[in-house]
Amino acid sequence: MNVAFYAPLKPPDHPTPSGDRAMARMLLRGLKLAGCRVTLASRLRSYERDGDARVQARIRARGERAAVRLLTRLRAAPADQRPAAWLTYHLYHKAPDHLGPAVTGGLGIPYLVAEASHAPKQSGGPWDEGYRLAAAAMRRAARVICLNPNDEPCVRALLGGNGRLCRLAPFIDARASARRAARPDAGAVRRASLGLDPEVPLLVTVAMKRDGAKLASYRLLGAALARIAHRPWQLLVIGDGPARVAVDAALAPLGPRVRHAGTVAPRELPAWLAAADLHLWPAVDEAWGMAFIEAAAAGLPSVAGAEGGVGAVVRDGITGLLVPARDPDRFAGAVAELLDQPDRRRAMGEAARRTALAEHDLVPAAAALRQILDQVAGG
Repeated sequence: MNVAFYAPLKPPDHPTPSGDRAMARMLLRGLKLAGCRVTLASRLRSYERDGDARVQARIRARGERAAVRLLTRLRAAPADQRPAAWLTYHLYHKAPDHLGPAVTGGLGIPYLVAEASHAPKQSGGPWDEGYRLAAAAMRRAARVICLNPNDEPCVRALLGGNGRLCRLAPFIDARASARRAARPDAGAVRRASLGLDPEVPLLVTVAMKRDGAKLASYRLLGAALARIAHRPWQLLVIGDGPARVAVDAALAPLGPRVRHAGTVAPRELPAWLAAADLHLWPAVDEAWGMAFIEAAAAGLPSVAGAEGGVGAVVRDGITGLLVPARDPDRFAGAVAELLDQPDRRRAMGEAARRTALAEHDLVPAAAALRQILDQVAGG
C-alpha cells in the first residue's frame, strides 16, 4: 500500500532533533515495517508560534498553492505510484494541515491523522484560524490515531461517538534499544569516559536544552536535586541546544557532580542509559516524553512530573514514580526514596523494560498501523 506522510509541525528530516521529529521517524519506520511504501508528501511547515495572524495567512496561502501543485502531480502519476492513503502526524492549532484535506479530497483517498489535539479554549484566540482548520481536518479524517491519552476527551467530543478515534501507544525500537543497553560493559565504559564514580548512584536526564518548557524542567530539576545535595549521587545530562548556557547555569549550583555529555547519537543512547541507575525528568508541559520510553527500554525506572500524558508511559509505583507537577519538594522526595531502595529501583527497572517491549515497541505498533490502514483503505 502506498501512503503519503506529512508532518506540518516539523518534517522527519528536519536538522534539529526533538521528540516530535523522533516520533515522526518512528511512524515512518512503522509504516514501512507494515509493508507500506511511504513517500514524504511535503516539507512545508505550517507551525506559527507567536499567534501572528499575518504570518498565519502567508503560511496558509503557501499551503494552498502547494496543495494544488501536489494534487496536480499526483493525478498525473501512474496509478501504482499514487497514494492509497494519507497520514498527517501531529495536528493542532499552531500547526494546521493545509495540504492533506485538499489532496485526499481531490484523489478520493482516506485521510488519517496521528497525534491530534483539540483545545476549545483556543477558539477566538491568536490561533483561531489554525484551531478551526485543525478541527475541520479532524472531522473529515477517516481515523484519528491518539498517541497521548490526555488528548482523547476533547478529540472524542469533537468527533462524536463514530468509532473514528483509535489508540496507538507511542513507540520506539525497544527491542534494539534493550539489546544495546544489555551489551557487556556498555554502561561502565561510558561512566569511565566521563570520570564518574562507579560506586556512587548515577542519575540521568535526557532532553534538549531549549527555552520554554525544557528550561523550566531543567530549573525544577536543579531545585529538586539541591534539596538532596547531602546524599551521594551523580547526575549525567544528555542533550544540547540553544539554551545551553541557561540550562548549565540552572544546574551549576549542584557542583562538579554534574556531567554534561552533550548530544548523543540515537544508536549510542541505550549504552549511556545503561550506565545510570535512575532516570529523572520533571516533564513541564510534556505531552508524554520519548525519553521515558527510551529509559524504560534500557531498564531504567523514572521519576517524573505527572503532566500531560506522562502517566501513560510511566506507571506510578511499577515502572517509576510520578509526583505532582512542578513540585520540587515531592520530586526530591521521590528521588531520595528510590536512592534508598536499590532493590526496589532495580525491580522497577525490570518492569519498565518488560513494559517497553510489550507495549511501546516498533513491531506491535507496525501491526496496529497496518490494521488501521486496512480498515480505511480496503486492505
